[in-house]
This record gives sequence, structure tokens and C-alpha cells, in this order.
Amino acid sequence: MPHARHLLPLLACLAVTQPARAAGPDWPDTYLSRVEAVAVVQSLNAALLASRSATATLEGWCAAHRMAEAPRLVARLERGVDKPAGPETRKRLAVGPDEPLRYRRVRLACGDHVLSEADNWYVPARLTPEMNRVLETTDTPFGRAVSSLGTTRQTVGAEPHWQPLPEGWDQAPPPAPACGRLAVPEHLFSHRAVLFTGERQPFSEVVETYTSRVLDFARAPRPADPACPKP
Repeated sequence: MPHARHLLPLLACLAVTQPARAAGPDWPDTYLSRVEAVAVVQSLNAALLASRSATATLEGWCAAHRMAEAPRLVARLERGVDKPAGPETRKRLAVGPDEPLRYRRVRLACGDHVLSEADNWYVPARLTPEMNRVLETTDTPFGRAVSSLGTTRQTVGAEPHWQPLPEGWDQAPPPAPACGRLAVPEHLFSHRAVLFTGERQPFSEVVETYTSRVLDFARAPRPADPACPKP
């Protein structure tokens, strides 16, 4: 049996030649797959824009796509970070330059899937002491922590970060398939929204950036693209 030290060069070679599985959703790079990706992303985008709570919408998405045994959203709080609110944020929250605001950054996960990243500025004086305690000391999603306020939200900005199909695709012939794995960027789209109490008082502004993990669910097999060789 070879000595362990003689195996080291071989193991190093294998580590180099074995391709690592890329992170993110495992979708083939075909025309059909790209069209489906557009439909899926826009479905989630529309649901979020029409919703009073991004937390509830993401939990519903996770449950409908069977992405976790317990489809309950958890906020992975990033502690020790701060980002001052800009003047436009203060204006939308109807607070002066000296009014205390708090900042909270979280990664919202359902099971093993981090579905979004959120930057949140809120007015602590407009929340209850218990809400402030929960937000400062626990990983509770913001929407769940303040739900008793009768929260509504108003989207003030939306930005796409990925377009699976080229501009003019709806009038052009389908592009040739790449016959590989669809390269999906980490961030798909983002929303900026202001949250209001039931009395229509603004108390928070949030920027939510949705990740490629929203596509990381099991799908039924699709027909093989005839232009691609069989694996």
C-alpha cells in the first residue's frame, strides 16, 4: 500500500481536475429555461409589489415551492453594522435630521435558502418597547415583529439586476442553446419601500434585494434540447 505522503500529489491533482459544483439554482442554459426564469422571477416580483408584507410573501413562496420542511422565514441578523440614512429616507419617514433612526441589516432565509437581503431604517419612537427589544436582540423578521401595527407598504423604487433574455427577444429568433448550466447572478431584483402604521404614519424604509436562491427549487424534468448532446 503506498505511503500517505505519496498520495498527496495525486489528491492535489484530483482536487484541481474535479470541477466544483457552482452555487445557486441548477437550471439548464436553454431558451425554454430562460423564458421560464423570466416568468418565475416576474411572478415573485408581482406578488411582492402587491403584498403588504414581504415576509409573508416569501414564506408563501417557500411553502408553495417546497423549499423547506418548515417554510418559516428567519432573519439572520448582521450585528455591529451601521449605515446612516440619507436625506431622502428621512424625508419619506417624515423625521428631522436629529431624530434618532436605527439601522438593521438581515439576510432572510427559509431553510437553507437565503431568499433576500434587507437594509432597514426605522423610527424607534414609533414602535413599542417590545418591538424595539425584539428587533435589537433577536433574529425575528422585521415584518413579523411589527405586524400588530396594521402595516401597509408603499414601493418607492424597483430595480431589476438580471434579464435572462436579450433585449428584443420577443421579436427575434430564439438564440442557440449554450448546452450548459444557466449562469444566474447572486442578485435578481430589488425593491425600496416605505412601511406605514394603520394610521398611515411612516415608520420604516427598507431596501430588499432578492437573490438567486428564490429559483433554487425542484422542478419536473423538461424535454431535452435536441441541439444539445446527451450527457
